[in-house]
Amino acid sequence: MKGVRQEPRLTRRGAATKGRIVAATAGLVRERGAAGTSLDDVMAASGTSKSQLYHYFADKSDLLRAVARHQVEQVMDAQRPELEALDTLAALRGWRDKIVAIQDELEYAGGCPLGSLASELADGDARTRGVLQECFAAWETPLRAGFTAMRDRGELRPGADPEALAEAVMAALQGGLLLTKTHRTSRPLARALDMAIEHVARAAGPG
Repeated sequence: MKGVRQEPRLTRRGAATKGRIVAATAGLVRERGAAGTSLDDVMAASGTSKSQLYHYFADKSDLLRAVARHQVEQVMDAQRPELEALDTLAALRGWRDKIVAIQDELEYAGGCPLGSLASELADGDARTRGVLQECFAAWETPLRAGFTAMRDRGELRPGADPEALAEAVMAALQGGLLLTKTHRTSRPLARALDMAIEHVARAAGPG
């Protein structure tokens, strides 16, 4: 995935075991939070031994960094294909509709798996914070690419900043997901994304 550091190549069996550990941990973290998930819990849920766990991960922090990468891949996969072509206002609105529909299907539970993890881990060690930053940057990449294409075609003012626009949309998305989880309605998410897209629309035209 572009923007996230690639791990060393593993054998098929090794990759399957590592993936099973990460997926099991991700499920536990979503249910209990990172602090409430122990390595003993992970071993029980994944059916692995301590030696297997420590073969792939140096410690719990290392495992949680892998979970962050896993979470952003899952989130981005759920938003495709709309996420891959965000280079028009119509496409942005289609992406917005998909995200809102996903929350409706989930009945507003859980919020953003990456955002929830970041809220627990961002004040921790610098390496973990760096991985979280990489994950959010990877998620923002299609937005930046789309806004860059719109600017290059003259659909946004020459002075429009694709990075700033992408960051603003992501901030609206994260805040909207949190309030949607809290209020059990997708209304805050829909409104936040509508306002963010309107902000992008205001950058259209000559400047």
